[in-house]
Amino acid sequence: MIMLIVWIVLLALALFVLIKSANYFTDSAETIGKYFHMPNFLIGVTIVALGTSLPELAISLIALAKDSAEVVMGNVIGSNIANILLILGIGGIIGKKLIFKSKFHPADRPLFLISAILITFFGWKGIIRPSEAIILFALYIAYIVILIITRTGETSTKAKFEWKHLLILIISGAFIYFSAELSIRAVISLAEIIQFGKEVIAASAIALGTSLPELAVVISAIKKGKPDLALGNVVGSNSFNILVVAGFTGLFREIPVTESITHWAMPIMLLATALTLIIMHKRSLKRWEGIILLLIYIIFILRIFNVF
Repeated sequence: MIMLIVWIVLLALALFVLIKSANYFTDSAETIGKYFHMPNFLIGVTIVALGTSLPELAISLIALAKDSAEVVMGNVIGSNIANILLILGIGGIIGKKLIFKSKFHPADRPLFLISAILITFFGWKGIIRPSEAIILFALYIAYIVILIITRTGETSTKAKFEWKHLLILIISGAFIYFSAELSIRAVISLAEIIQFGKEVIAASAIALGTSLPELAVVISAIKKGKPDLALGNVVGSNSFNILVVAGFTGLFREIPVTESITHWAMPIMLLATALTLIIMHKRSLKRWEGIILLLIYIIFILRIFNVF
């Protein structure tokens, strides 16, 4: 019992350090990007997008190095489920009735849907091969190219270069590595203690922890009257998780997909994706709809731990 509490505390601490380090890493990288006159939209879809999903990417890469590759899919699928059902659900409850007015880029919704379908199709047989991971990662590269082509002429305001930004980038990168490594050690130890699969802990505790940056962004955006930013953050983060976190990680070795992921988590992710597309189509999210999203998430967590 004591070791269980110790590893839970260490996991929470590691995730906290990981998220804070990712924030510092993103801020420094964004400043450096502005110094080199990177376009604002390119900074957004690369550096900022990477920043919110950096915890998932770091944990997945470390899991691969620690021969715990099953954590990767639990982390990716669990985070995507949490982003929609938990975070968007809370956003709908807080915002009472959210109205979305901004126009989405023509590639956003197709990418969001196709990425969810592809990861399910590839993973359904119980493994994702490097050849399939290449397809996922290439799809993200194609998306970036499309954005560059369709959004030209916009440049960021040049920032002043200071060596401290480079130093912060290096130090925060080191903290990301060590906190991600501690997170994986905690997952492995907890799995042994409570006798649940590592992918189950990844799809629940790890996914919840690494989704906290998205939750902060969504709550802040809604309080500031910018619901479009909240929805865009969720949609962009989910596509990034699949195409980059799973896609890039899968380039190095095969990623196993357990039955708990294929038989329960993936169908829930597809349902959550479909509900998000409906929300995007009707351009609104009411409080009762947010409550339904949150209830589905609670059912998902209870089921993945075999409560019923």
